[in-house]
Amino acid sequence: MIRYQDLQRRSGKLLQSLIGMDFHAFETLFADFEAADRAARAASGQNRDGRPRRRAPGAGRHHALAPRDRLLMALFWLRAYPTYEVLGFFFGLHKANAYRNTADVLVVLAGLGDFPFDRPDHQPDRTPLGSPEAVMDAFPMVRLVVDTKEQRTRRPKGKYEVQKPYYSMKKKSHTLKTQIAVAPNGQIESVGESVPGGSKHDKTLLLESGLLGRLGEGEMVMADKAYENIRVKDPAAPLITPQPARRGHPLTEVQQVANRFIARYRIVVEHTIAQLNRYTVLRQVYRGKRSVHTRVVRVVAMLANRRIKVVPLKVYDAAA
Repeated sequence: MIRYQDLQRRSGKLLQSLIGMDFHAFETLFADFEAADRAARAASGQNRDGRPRRRAPGAGRHHALAPRDRLLMALFWLRAYPTYEVLGFFFGLHKANAYRNTADVLVVLAGLGDFPFDRPDHQPDRTPLGSPEAVMDAFPMVRLVVDTKEQRTRRPKGKYEVQKPYYSMKKKSHTLKTQIAVAPNGQIESVGESVPGGSKHDKTLLLESGLLGRLGEGEMVMADKAYENIRVKDPAAPLITPQPARRGHPLTEVQQVANRFIARYRIVVEHTIAQLNRYTVLRQVYRGKRSVHTRVVRVVAMLANRRIKVVPLKVYDAAA
């Protein structure tokens, strides 16, 4: 069985392979997790079954796993994405208990993620980008770089009308789509709700998310060609996109150079999405409840932000 205490006697490379972080990063995360879990239990007026609490928080049966092992199990599930039966085998639990423990930990971890642009109202305390290390030298007005992550999921049960919204013509399979917005340094600042992959275009997600309306004065969003139609309908939209070629109107050499220049800066969101894909739960076919997919993405995004703070993303010379 896997136990954190046993891993401490082994090389740190083993823990890195299991959950994608070293002992120091794990202990830092555990301290935040333990405090958030304790606060959530103290504030909750219900027990696990949803009934009113009759005893003080902490009473009753205790978890079979120690708190560190519960966190370790959830991180291992995100990293390796085994079935709950296999997960329970590794940690000495029945698959139902492995599921419940993992779900409880993910709820707490999801609350640790701070994505400032997901807040509905403008936050005057939001730190403005000002230093040369935090802004793009050629595009100092860019506050966010936006793209969507599309993940394959199992075909929904039911008739054609139920399955159709999830079928993505781009991926030729049923998918879930999530909008990701990052700062120029790669830190994730917004994680949208996961939606059926074939039901909404990327530009529709951006408009419905309200990100453009929450930008500060003079701030703009950078995106790929899929969002260019927003600028066509609204030339004043705070959006920077490459110029697409159209039938009978090929791009000029100047436009091609400009597009490549924008792409060098926009690549930061692709690198951030690659950090999300380090966790197999977001890389393989998603097997879980689709209603929980947003929470899973937010937890992985929180973990990716912690890693990027320690190991900054690569910056190319053209955008340094």
